[in-house]
Amino acid sequence: MTEFTLAQGFSMIALNAQRSSHRTAVKQIALRSLAAAVVLECYLEGKLRAAADQGEDELELDSYLPGSGRSDYSSSETGEEAYQASVISWLRGGNPGRHGQLRWWLKRASSLSQRKLMHLEEVMTRSLMDLGAMEEIPHLLGCDMFFESSGVEVKEYRSKLPEYTRMAEGLRAEVLEDGPVSDEAICLLWLLRESGCLPDLFSYQELDQVAQRINELDVSSPLAHNLFWIRIGQGWGMTVKHFLQWKKAFVQTTVGRGMLFLFPLLERSQAVFIETEAWFANSQDRLDAVKQRLESQGHAFTVLREGESPTIKIDNLIYEAVPHLVTMRVPIQGVRLLPKRPL
Repeated sequence: MTEFTLAQGFSMIALNAQRSSHRTAVKQIALRSLAAAVVLECYLEGKLRAAADQGEDELELDSYLPGSGRSDYSSSETGEEAYQASVISWLRGGNPGRHGQLRWWLKRASSLSQRKLMHLEEVMTRSLMDLGAMEEIPHLLGCDMFFESSGVEVKEYRSKLPEYTRMAEGLRAEVLEDGPVSDEAICLLWLLRESGCLPDLFSYQELDQVAQRINELDVSSPLAHNLFWIRIGQGWGMTVKHFLQWKKAFVQTTVGRGMLFLFPLLERSQAVFIETEAWFANSQDRLDAVKQRLESQGHAFTVLREGESPTIKIDNLIYEAVPHLVTMRVPIQGVRLLPKRPL
């Protein structure tokens, strides 16, 4: 069983179902959080540690880390060393002795240029693909009647189901059940909050439990107390907010108030329309049409519940197939695939 690093595990959640060949606002948020995940990974591994003869809480990167003296890493290099080296070299710039508090390092990482973020995406996704943990498949939007008829080809990342499920269920167990929470889980919880991915793993009712758990960790864990007060997403995250006013959830906690659980899932939550060939199609005809379209596009799916509005697990996400009518010159009957959360 492959053990993934913090940054790799976060990537499998945040980049899952994201368009691979397009630069979207949602993916930019995930990539900025990914750069911060690399910083936290170095911090947990002791590669970002207390700076000698500096002020309290001042941290500096280990001078022997890979990436010292390099402006970039070759795009042909992969693995943990490659993505860490890339981010480390960017953060250091021309000053190997640079130091600052954890807040400063995280904000600096999340402010990297788009060119550097695209390079980080390339290196990270290749490392996961080499491990067999991620693949590139046709985007679910390719099943939509309008996309299919236009001939537009859209690709997306898909994390392998066993690894994705194991990671998601492991974090859910630590957060929702009584017992200690590891430092890695605390960091992952913070990353999911800042990237807006919490509703991928937790239901709306469970988000209240997550908020309560954050309050408890703020008191009991020094790392959580330091980390949960840091916000890196308010600048670029608020831009997405204007497009997603109807998808926000306001949660008040002692660690902060505001849009704690914004989920910028614009691409992943678009309702895909799949038409049926037969007029007045019954529920089985509609389900067969969905199955046929998903199979033609190479998607892995499982019907969890049949009926008038079936529930279908497609790749790593769950959808409800709702009967729908599109009014054009001739009314077209079909099904809308509406995302359900969490997994």
